[in-house]
Amino acid sequence: MKKSTLSDPFKEARESKGFGEMDDQNDPVVMVLGHKDVRKCAHNWKTFQSGGDEVGRIVVPSEVHIRNTRQIPFEVDPPEHKSYRDLVEPWFKRPLEANYQAKLTQIINNVVDEALNKGTLEVVEEFALKLQSRALTLLLNIPFEESDLWISWGTHVFRSEDTALDGDKANILYDYIDAQIDKAIENPGNDLYSVLLASEINGKKLTKEEVKGVLILTFAGGRDTVINAVTNAIAYFADHPKSLQRLRDEPEILNTAIEELIRYFSPLTQMGRVVTENTHVCEHAIKAQSRISMCWASANRDERVFENANDVVLDRKVNPHVAFGFGTHNCLGATHARQIMKILLTTLAEKVGTMEIIKCKENIEDLDEFKRKVGFDSIHVTFNKL
Repeated sequence: MKKSTLSDPFKEARESKGFGEMDDQNDPVVMVLGHKDVRKCAHNWKTFQSGGDEVGRIVVPSEVHIRNTRQIPFEVDPPEHKSYRDLVEPWFKRPLEANYQAKLTQIINNVVDEALNKGTLEVVEEFALKLQSRALTLLLNIPFEESDLWISWGTHVFRSEDTALDGDKANILYDYIDAQIDKAIENPGNDLYSVLLASEINGKKLTKEEVKGVLILTFAGGRDTVINAVTNAIAYFADHPKSLQRLRDEPEILNTAIEELIRYFSPLTQMGRVVTENTHVCEHAIKAQSRISMCWASANRDERVFENANDVVLDRKVNPHVAFGFGTHNCLGATHARQIMKILLTTLAEKVGTMEIIKCKENIEDLDEFKRKVGFDSIHVTFNKL
C-alpha cells in the first residue's frame, strides 16, 4: 500500500446500518455516515443545531472545556446566522481577486523553492505549516512577518503531545487575538480585526466578543485542515509521479483534480450538531439534547454516490463531495483553501520533477470503533527539480 493512501474505516458500518457511535469526553456522539443522510442532517438546522447553549459542544472532540467564546458564524443558527454570514462572506471571497492570487502565488513559490533548495525536509512543519501560516496573513490582511509567530506555535492550536485538547495552549491563541483586537481599537487599519470592529449588524456595532468569535474560527478552522490538505497532496504526488506529469500535460483538469483530492483527503473528518428534539437517523433513535456528527470523510467514500470511491480519479466528472460541509454552514474558508491548492498544484507541476517519501509517521484519529488516518504527524520528503 502506498504511503499516501487514506483508507475508509467507515465502509462496513455505513453500508450495514448507516451510523457509528463514539464517546467524546463522556458526551456520546452518533456518527452519521451515508452521503444522503449526512447532507439531509446538515440541511436540517432546526433539528440538528449549531448554536445551542453550550459553546464548543458541536465540535468533535468537544471544546466545551477549553473555550467560552462562540465561533461566528459557525455556532449561530438562522435567522441570525445570515446576518453574520452576509457581513463576513465578501471578505472571505477576496481570494478570487487577482492581487490576492498574485501575492499567494509568491508565497507558495517561495515555499516550494525553499523545499527544492533544501532537497529533503519534513513536510508538515517545514512546508505545510509555513505555507498555511504565511497564506493566513493574506486572509487577515496583516503584515507577512506575523506568520513567524504562528509558525512558532506548532501545527496544532489546541493540541499538545499528550492530549487532544490543551486549554493552556488554546489560551495562547485567545490571548493573542484579544491583544490584536485591542491594538486594532487603538490604531484601526485595513485588517480583518479593524473591519469587523467598524462593522454593524442590525444597526449595532459588533462587540469585542463577536469579533473574537470570528477570529477564533478563522485561525482554528483553517489550520489543521489546510496543513492536512497540503501534506496529503505532497504525499500523493510523491507516490504518483505520473499524476503530477498529467497535470503538466492536461492543465485543463486542474480544478477537477483539486476537488477530487479534497474529496479523497477529507481534511476534516466530521462536525457535530446538537439535537433539538427526539428524532431518528438511519432508523436509530436519537434523543433531544444529545449529539450527532456528520461524518464528511465517510460520506465522501459512499460508493452509492462515487464510483471507485477509494481511488483518486483526477478527472472525476461528477463530484458532489462534502469536504467543505454542506448547507447553511458550508466552510467560510473554502475559497481560500481552493486557491491554495490550485496554486500549489500549479507550482509543483511547473517546478518539481519528482518527490520521494523517505519516512513518515501517520496521524491516526481514534474514533472508538473507527481508526482513521487523517494525514501525517511527520513526513520526510525529497524534492527533485524538474
